[in-house]
Amino acid sequence: MASTLNGPLCVLAGAGTGKTRAITHRIAYGVHSGVYSPQRLLAVTFTARAAAEMRSRLRDLGAGNVQARTFHAAALRQLQFFWPQAVGGTLPNLLDHKAQMLAEAARRLRLSTDRATIRDLASEIEWAKVSMLTPANYLENAQGRGAPGGFDLTAVARVFQSYEDVKTDRNVIDFEDVLLITVGILQEDEKVAATVREQYRHFVVDEYQDVSPLQQRLLELWLGGRDELCVVGDASQTIYSFTGASPKHLLDFKARYPQANVVKLVRDYRSTPQVVKLANDLLAGRRSSGPTADAAWATPLQLLAQRPPGPAPQFTECTDDEAEAATVAQKIKALLDAGTPASEVAVLFRTNGQSEAYEQALAAAGIGYQLRGGERFFARKEVRDAILQLRAATRAVSEADAPEPLGQLVRDIVSSLGYTESAPHSGGALRERWESLAALVALADELAQNRGAQFSLADFVNELQERSLAQHAPTVQGVTLASLHAAKGLEWDAVFLVGLSEGLMPISFADSPESVDEERRLLYVGITRAREHLSLSWSTARTPGGRANRKPSRFLDGLRPDSVASSSARGKGTAPRRKAAAPAVCRVCGTMLATGAERKVGRCNACPPTYEEQTFDALRNWRRDVAQSADVPAFVVFTDATLTAIAEARPASLEEPRRTCGRRPLKAGKIRRGRPSGPGREFRPVRRGSPASSSTQHAAPLTTSDGSPVEVRRSARRTRTVAAFWEDGTAVVAIPARFTAAQERDWVHRMLAKLHKQGERRAATGRRRPATDDALATHAAQLSAQYLGGRPAPTSVRWVSNQNSRWGSATPAEGTIRLSDKLRPMPQWVIDYVLLHELAHLLVASHNAAFWKLLEAYPETQRAKAFLEGVSFATSRGLDKGRVSGDGAGQALAHWSGDAD
Repeated sequence: MASTLNGPLCVLAGAGTGKTRAITHRIAYGVHSGVYSPQRLLAVTFTARAAAEMRSRLRDLGAGNVQARTFHAAALRQLQFFWPQAVGGTLPNLLDHKAQMLAEAARRLRLSTDRATIRDLASEIEWAKVSMLTPANYLENAQGRGAPGGFDLTAVARVFQSYEDVKTDRNVIDFEDVLLITVGILQEDEKVAATVREQYRHFVVDEYQDVSPLQQRLLELWLGGRDELCVVGDASQTIYSFTGASPKHLLDFKARYPQANVVKLVRDYRSTPQVVKLANDLLAGRRSSGPTADAAWATPLQLLAQRPPGPAPQFTECTDDEAEAATVAQKIKALLDAGTPASEVAVLFRTNGQSEAYEQALAAAGIGYQLRGGERFFARKEVRDAILQLRAATRAVSEADAPEPLGQLVRDIVSSLGYTESAPHSGGALRERWESLAALVALADELAQNRGAQFSLADFVNELQERSLAQHAPTVQGVTLASLHAAKGLEWDAVFLVGLSEGLMPISFADSPESVDEERRLLYVGITRAREHLSLSWSTARTPGGRANRKPSRFLDGLRPDSVASSSARGKGTAPRRKAAAPAVCRVCGTMLATGAERKVGRCNACPPTYEEQTFDALRNWRRDVAQSADVPAFVVFTDATLTAIAEARPASLEEPRRTCGRRPLKAGKIRRGRPSGPGREFRPVRRGSPASSSTQHAAPLTTSDGSPVEVRRSARRTRTVAAFWEDGTAVVAIPARFTAAQERDWVHRMLAKLHKQGERRAATGRRRPATDDALATHAAQLSAQYLGGRPAPTSVRWVSNQNSRWGSATPAEGTIRLSDKLRPMPQWVIDYVLLHELAHLLVASHNAAFWKLLEAYPETQRAKAFLEGVSFATSRGLDKGRVSGDGAGQALAHWSGDAD
């Protein structure tokens, strides 16, 4: 690798193979041999900390003039220099955070947002910009990205455009604009591009698997067709795809540069053979997830351990999260007592929200810790005070005839701030302050040893200033708590990987084969952080005493030994844990199945069905007959997915369908209603208008006050919904099966009274509404003519399901309005408000906010808006067939019934 100093070079470096050492030594060798001019070589990496670490190593190797920067830092430096001549004027201010501008952009569009929504929108806009998308072409290129922040992609595109308008009004740019504008200048101004290419002749890119399309384009413009490029990366450590990073640039490097040399670094000098084997087995345990995912999965490097053997990785199952944190704290305490420094121990988790339990457990055990991503080291008061005193002491030291050694000098200066040679016995703030000062002293000793006797106090202060700007903090004597993403590029003697249960690893929203593969790579990164001690743990319940329904991560299947004992308090007769089932894949194309309907059929929606039409039609006719005879909806008998599965299984008799769908035989007068099997899910329908049983007589007619028919059902289980209106206007009374005849009579009378009251409210609030799509479209046209002058003219209005937390949406390009099924049980004036709201969406396709004022003409606007916000606040599930649940739902119901102003 060191001998290849010219031409394209691709280094595939596995975890722990010393790639940073290899890069810096190669650069230093090229500088000392005269091949490289240090001022004409640019080393690029992805974090300020990594760039600072690279600069520090290059200085130690005598190549301190080489520039090592992040993509953003290098582009910003060039932009500041070339802006006056390429654009003119003053460079706009750089925006530190997008939150405030995004909130204003959403307000301009009259969109309600919260903190989480702003965060999701910011991430989506960052992804769009590094993918070189604009608000104009975002919609067509972002299909399949879900609903960022709960908004559809059309709304996100509008927010994107509004955000760009706000930035223009305020004369600011964000970090992605730094790259975009630099790319634009280099593309448009040949003079500027020639100057940059003359300045930098050689490029080195670290972590090349994390390059985004925008960064790759900038790198190509820097090169200008030349091939003096060295890239280093590992596709198995691609964990930032959500930010636009892609390993395809690393994997296709040989195709772009056929003459390139490819070097593989597979000797792992960091971890023991036991840790290396576990990491290799984790990647090798991946199963095929379909052609698309398999094409994106790179063949992993097979690491070869170079260290002596060490302890085997530990697998621990705990009863709950609190017990898991306590167990980890006990193990850490044992390691510290055995001589392992606290700074060489790390607890890694999937999400930052998991840290609190481990902070409390370590504090209770008297163990100091530092939280990566928390308060920055150089922002601590004691550190700022120490740097000020060190800077003030530089003049006195320079005037001294025989200054003390740097380490002793720093000790003397920071002793006035509370530093002592031995750590204080107490914990809390006093211990944290001492650990910060001790980290500065240890850094002074390390730099004095590496840089030689000529390294002065002034040099040390300059080093601290540079590290402060790059947030390159020294090592603090405390256990590190960090997320798996934040741990990238770091290593410790002992690593505890916690919370390795399904839903956290892989994370619950990893709903595609590609995202599950990235979660596997994330765990691989966590495993390879450990040098010697590695512990993996999970809990079976979230809270003490909770249901033990959690399972270990699927990634641990085949890795954890079968003899691992459970620490949960289970009886000896407890059945062994079932082995996690393999992901369901399509039997035709092999793609992972995402929905329950696809798993039921065993085939993805993109593949053609294999059943015969005659068989499917016969099954549908049979289902219709059974449903009519039992007086229940057809889906209660079998869903369409189940019918499809039966038809594709081609049963020879009526006994075979029950094996296909997993249900018991259907019996006369007993239809299962609900998905799970077992007792408590069966209803015995009773003819409408008749008593619930032959032994019971009801005095009152079984109708509501507005004439709706009433259906009485005897339930085999205790039911919450005792009386409710259904979508078709039918009223239902459910009677627990354990009731006697007298109890049944009283129950029906009480529920009929409730239905009568609900019927009166239905009539008072005008709850009768158009049910069909055609009727909705006609009604929308009437509203438009009455309040908006008939201008929107929607193409279609229809009911849809699965609208998440949104009540409706409009697509201006298609002229289509979609109303959520959750609106069906609501008052008519609420539906009218949503219709007007979405009709206004059709009018504001040109981003003219004045059209929103048209809604103020509707008298129920504020009342309906308050009602919808009340329902959204009351429960995340909204309304389900006329029921409202949750704290605060009383206010929503009061608005519904007209009892509140």
